[in-house]
Amino acid sequence: QLQAYGGGLVQAGGSLRLSCAASGRLYSSHLVAWFRQAPGKEREFVASTRWSDSRTYYADSVKGRFTISKDKAENTVYLQMNSLKPEDTGVYYCGITFAYETNYRAVKRWGQGTQVTVSS
Repeated sequence: QLQAYGGGLVQAGGSLRLSCAASGRLYSSHLVAWFRQAPGKEREFVASTRWSDSRTYYADSVKGRFTISKDKAENTVYLQMNSLKPEDTGVYYCGITFAYETNYRAVKRWGQGTQVTVSS
C-alpha cells in the first residue's frame, strides 16, 4: 500500500515536498513514480526512480525544478518541488511500475493522491 502526502497551497515560485510511503516491501524490480492530474486532464507522468539504483526520470516540464529521491530505510520516495508554477496544480499520485513508464495505465499500484495548488 502506498500513501502520498505533503500537498498544500503555495504561491508561484514556492516549494513543496511530497512523500510517498510504502507499507509493504519494495523490490529491486520496482520503480516508484509520481503522476499528477489537473481537472479535466489525463493523469500525466512527473518523475520516477528505480528502487534498485540511482536512476531517475523526469518529465520535460519539471526538469530542473523537481527532484525525486528515496530513503530506503524509511521505505519512502520524495518529490521536492521548487519554483512551482500555477500549471503544476493538480492531484499528485505515486505508483509502482516495473519499467520506466510515462503512461499512467502502466502503473500497477496507486496510492491515494495529495492536492497541490499553486496560486499566481
